[in-house]
Amino acid sequence: MYLIRLLQTSAVGMGLMLWPALAAAHNPLTEPGEAAVLTGAALLAIVWVSYWLGCLKQCPSKRDWWLFNIANALSVVTLFGPLDDWAETNSAAHMVQHMLMMVAIAPLWVIARPLPQWYALQPTLAGLVFKPLLLIARRPMLATLIHGGILWLWHTPVLYVLALENLWWHLFEHLCFLVSAGVFWWSVLRSQHNNTPPALLALLVTLMHTGFLGALLTFSESSWYGESRLLQHQQLAGLLMWVLGGVPYVTAAFYLGWRWFNRAEKHQ
Repeated sequence: MYLIRLLQTSAVGMGLMLWPALAAAHNPLTEPGEAAVLTGAALLAIVWVSYWLGCLKQCPSKRDWWLFNIANALSVVTLFGPLDDWAETNSAAHMVQHMLMMVAIAPLWVIARPLPQWYALQPTLAGLVFKPLLLIARRPMLATLIHGGILWLWHTPVLYVLALENLWWHLFEHLCFLVSAGVFWWSVLRSQHNNTPPALLALLVTLMHTGFLGALLTFSESSWYGESRLLQHQQLAGLLMWVLGGVPYVTAAFYLGWRWFNRAEKHQ
């Protein structure tokens, strides 16, 4: 009964949070940009509702349930709130949006462990979707290379501007960030004892290349993304990625080191 009440309460909350995105799509059949917004809202709703339905078959812990719903609520705020509108003209806001997806939402999803609920609801479909991703997640450095490549590609001027000008490409960009970051964090946070060294190396490599990209943006003397994007905003965006963006990776490294040490002590 407790879980059912929570699901009912959360359904109302999800409707209220997604309402701005749904209301923005006045006529998705005639306005392609608004159709992309509606598609993004629908995808998030499918992810959310399918988890709740899976909870009825495979009950998660209260901690995991709350973490997953907090991550999804943060997704709504990040992708459909005022921040998304602000990110269209402000590179710093755009960077905050990207960072929330890659170092907040994605790891929260991973920590919440939603796969049992999705498999309980539809094992065949879940297997088709997640098995290839889990195969990549078994190799932390492979997940790191894929996630890093996607991050750098979408920050090149051509693709960055393309995502700003076309909402379908913007939606695809967000999917790339969320999925690749989810696989990366799964490979790191869910790593086995014998896979801890590669996971630590993956965190170090990611910390270094994101910091390097942030430094390039910070110290650049010209705007990468056109005259309409202020250089000061770009420099602030780089500083955010360089300094604040590194905190989750360092924190995760300390956690893995602590976990590795404790496991080693138990096996002595």
